[in-house]
Amino acid sequence: MVEIELDGQKVEVPPGSMVMHAAEKAGTYIPHFCYHKKLSIAANCRMCLVEVEKAPKPMPACATPVTQGMIVRTQSDKAVKAQKSVMEFLLINHPLDCPICDQGGECQLQDLAVGYGGSGSRYEEEKRVVFHKNVGPLISMEEMSRCIHCTRCVRFGQEIAGVMELGMSHRGEHAEIETFVGQSVDSELSGNMIDICPVGALTSKPFRYSARTWELSRRKSVSPHDSTGANLVVQVKNHQVMRVVPLENEAVNECWIADRDRFSYEALNGPDRLTQPMLKQGGEWQTVDWQTALEYVANGLQQVKAEHGAAAIGLLASPHSTVEELALAGALVRGLGSENIDHRLRAADSGNAAPSAQARWLGRPIAELSTLQRAFVIGGNLRKDHPLFAQRIRQAVRKGAQLSVLLEQSPAWAMTVRHALLADSRQWVAALAGVAAAVAADAGVNAPVAAEINDTHRAIAASLKGGEHKAVLLGNAAAHHEKAGSLLALASFIAQHTGASVGYLTEAANTVGAQLVNAQPGQGGLNAARMLGGGLKAAVLLNVEAADTAAGLAGLKDAGMVVTLSPFKTNLDVSDVLLPIAPFSETSGSFVNAEGRLQSFHAVVRPLGDTRPGWKVLRVLGNLLGLAGFDADSSQAVLSKALPGVPSGECVAADRLNNMSNATIDLQPASAAPCVASIYQLDALVRRAGSLQLTADARKARADEGVAA
Repeated sequence: MVEIELDGQKVEVPPGSMVMHAAEKAGTYIPHFCYHKKLSIAANCRMCLVEVEKAPKPMPACATPVTQGMIVRTQSDKAVKAQKSVMEFLLINHPLDCPICDQGGECQLQDLAVGYGGSGSRYEEEKRVVFHKNVGPLISMEEMSRCIHCTRCVRFGQEIAGVMELGMSHRGEHAEIETFVGQSVDSELSGNMIDICPVGALTSKPFRYSARTWELSRRKSVSPHDSTGANLVVQVKNHQVMRVVPLENEAVNECWIADRDRFSYEALNGPDRLTQPMLKQGGEWQTVDWQTALEYVANGLQQVKAEHGAAAIGLLASPHSTVEELALAGALVRGLGSENIDHRLRAADSGNAAPSAQARWLGRPIAELSTLQRAFVIGGNLRKDHPLFAQRIRQAVRKGAQLSVLLEQSPAWAMTVRHALLADSRQWVAALAGVAAAVAADAGVNAPVAAEINDTHRAIAASLKGGEHKAVLLGNAAAHHEKAGSLLALASFIAQHTGASVGYLTEAANTVGAQLVNAQPGQGGLNAARMLGGGLKAAVLLNVEAADTAAGLAGLKDAGMVVTLSPFKTNLDVSDVLLPIAPFSETSGSFVNAEGRLQSFHAVVRPLGDTRPGWKVLRVLGNLLGLAGFDADSSQAVLSKALPGVPSGECVAADRLNNMSNATIDLQPASAAPCVASIYQLDALVRRAGSLQLTADARKARADEGVAA
């Protein structure tokens, strides 16, 4: 450790640290713009000038390495005078438009100008003007005259998103931040550039001129999309969600969120919202009150049970539903005497499941993805399916980690892939068996199944042999694969004989939670594919739409009654009843992310219209059916019963997380490719977020579907 004196205080920091790091450790604030703890050091803005004893001039704290015995003064006359001089230069060309700037009220330049800016300017020349740029539907670059060239956005693209979409052209007063030849900014993490911009140059295009920052209430929540469980700050005005930004949590999402976490809120206020219960009568939809709708559903379920038996009733639940909703859904179905419940809507291998009340999971803490030295990703599009996991693995690769993949085509993951094993998805088991055989040959053990070995198999096996921290990760396509059990068995063998962990990246916000509360068929129960194939006389759909399933909902058209619980007007062609339940922003609940971490949240706005929280609707329905166990008066009471002894923010017990597989390895090719949703078709919210549907990723997905059709 190196000891320095900072404003009279002794501070110890590791060798190679900068003065800024020492100040952070000591709790001393040094004004800055270009420095960001997650980005490389650029020393562009010079706002962090400090006095270093024996140095001939003030030095930038962010770019001055510490030395033993160094004496630093951050608030001396010399330092403050230097900082005020830099502020004067920064304000020379900055426009005086704070009253209309979206950044007003949360602007670093505005805050520091109060302490370090003068009351007037000595410059009388005209301020420069930088013309606006159109970089896509998410980021507004309408006021680039505000830019102070800190290059945070440029470095974010290079280092975190992995794609240099913005850069600085020209020099001096002609310098501009822009894209290459008018291209758009298309990264799935691009919205973070808005957060790290210290001025109002980059702002949110959907939020633009919607509200002032001091008008917004800030409330904590959790992302309802992928399995990261990103922590959010939802900003609200007049009981309406206006903006979503990240809540820093180093163990989960650091200080970043994906664009779908940030912009999917548009769907919450969209025209598709279902705000009153509806019944289909004579082929026409009629609005009814809750009592009428729920009694209709309860009577219908009882009639089906009486005429056809409980086995004719089934429930399909989205893994984006909360723990509380899924727990009560399971209790409802089983209370009626049926085991027909499933959340695995896109899975083709229903036999690949953990034992009852246990769950397939990531296999290691999320934070450890950043420190991996070897990784082998099998199936799925890591960058688009799990943007924040991809970001962590990208950081590991930047530090020297070796990444190997088994995919259908070469990945465009904005990171270096050391070894790529490319094969048709129907042949993935045979391809992975080759890697397992190469690992077995190297370890001197018997291979789990006979397979041909090629140079790529050997290279992946050799790569996994090195390093200390390593993981074999199965993506969404592997989880939904027809031979998912065989893939897991082979992945487990590879991990066991290379010292790696094995785990699933897991698709949805609550895939792990759904397994823990047993929202899947018990003995004799029908899985999702069989329920959707027909045979049910009554079906309940919890947050489920046709796009959430592998086969659509056509198989339910012959059912006597189909009940949809959703925040949106959906499934109109197959449903008989629509019950408006609250999205994540209007209900309390919990999700369990990929590492098994339980995260609870509260409603941030009141329910829209006659919308009710899903857990309350299921509780009342259970009461009308006369079922036991539906007496909880809060979502917390439901959670305490479903997952007892697990505090919010903590991981469930390790003995409930299980990736072991005893599946027999089947080398026969699969009959069909796995069903995987694209990045902005994952769930009902992103499908209805207008700005996300204008992005390049969404347009490409629609074009690919058109080609496939």
